[in-house]
This record gives sequence, C-alpha cells and structure tokens, in this order.
Amino acid sequence: MVTSSQFFSLETFINQYWIVDYQGLGGVAFIGKPKQPTFTICQLIDEDYQQEQYRLTDVIVSPSLPSLQLCLNDIFPR
Repeated sequence: MVTSSQFFSLETFINQYWIVDYQGLGGVAFIGKPKQPTFTICQLIDEDYQQEQYRLTDVIVSPSLPSLQLCLNDIFPR
C-alpha cells in the first residue's frame, strides 16, 4: 500500500505549467510593455522555472508537447 506521504514526496515536481493572460491584465513586470495578451510557458530546469513568453503572432513551442502547433491569434478570443 502506498501512503499519501510516499506519493507526494519532495521529489515530486511539476515539470511545466502555463500562464494564459488573454486580456493582458498581468503586471508590466510579468508581461512587458505595452501590455498585451501573453502566453507564458514555465519549464522546470535544474530546480528553477525558466519562462518563455509568447505574443499574438507567435507560435507556441512546448518542450513537453513538441507536436503542438498553435498560434495565439488562433486561440485567443477577439
């Protein structure tokens, strides 16, 4: 039997997460200036998260989903 403390050990990490700000409401420190819709991929590398930001005309490149081909103009509401 596996206990919850064994399952959720300190070695359990989220390798990648996404931040989707389709209205451009994030702070300038996070999404830049001018404020605009932003898609951020945070990838765990050597115990730190590295961020890659994408804007409306960019194609998303995800190390975890290499076959993903999305342009933000195609998925963000207008």
